[in-house]
Amino acid sequence: MKRTITSIVAALCLLSPAATVVATDAEQWRERLTELAEDPARGAANLQRNQYRHPVETLLFFGIEPQMSVLELWPVRGWYTEIIAPFVKDQGRLTVAHFRQDAASNQDAKSQFWARLSSRLEQRILEQHAHFGEVGRVALDPPNFIPALAPDQFDMILSFRNAHIWDQRGHLLATMQSLYQVLKPGGTLGMVEHRAARVSEITSYAVEGYTDEAYLIQVAEQVGFQLVASSEINANPRDSKDYPKGVYALPPTLAMGLTDRDYYLAIGESDRMTLKFTKPARATAD
Repeated sequence: MKRTITSIVAALCLLSPAATVVATDAEQWRERLTELAEDPARGAANLQRNQYRHPVETLLFFGIEPQMSVLELWPVRGWYTEIIAPFVKDQGRLTVAHFRQDAASNQDAKSQFWARLSSRLEQRILEQHAHFGEVGRVALDPPNFIPALAPDQFDMILSFRNAHIWDQRGHLLATMQSLYQVLKPGGTLGMVEHRAARVSEITSYAVEGYTDEAYLIQVAEQVGFQLVASSEINANPRDSKDYPKGVYALPPTLAMGLTDRDYYLAIGESDRMTLKFTKPARATAD
């Protein structure tokens, strides 16, 4: 019996170094992401949103690693950018696809507002180089990147609450095709999106800003992505999804102003789907 126990212990000792390395990497990545997400320099408003957006759990669910080439779509204020950029800056690289900033493309007030925020983030990235590192910058004018991006160049593409806008403007399918082209085979597309109320297996109820989960998955699969996993990390059962101004009635926008403000604050941010897709690796010749 003693010999058997000794043999098992010896075998575990032989296996443990590799297992320890993997565990240590994962622990270190979680610690680093937590440090960045909880950094007081982010400001009270951004820190307060951690409870709704779960950045550490979300990024780990998508499988982010520090050596990756990551493309973040429409970061606007840079809530996630200030976590992702320093996480990958030493071994990998972050590229942000901003909202297009030239006046000719931004004819409505909302587009102009997003363009101004994108410009401010660009300036902030330049001014705080020590924190953000070298960040690549392009524009995403759905469905096109400006300038055009080379195919198969990113390990991971991240989209936080953008798909409903592409869909409203009739560009969802074409934009997903563009994302598919620039993602490496075997790469990951991570999406967080406001989730519409499901009425039945084939119908949903979607006021402004919400998107049906089954529909978004269907569009992604239509262009070639495969759904790897979904998570309830960012679910919010308090969100009834039936407000006069849709998702924008909820924080952080609070579009209803002072009307029922405490009610919307008590609900918190929207109920969100969290979806992890992959671009299938190309088959290799025998």
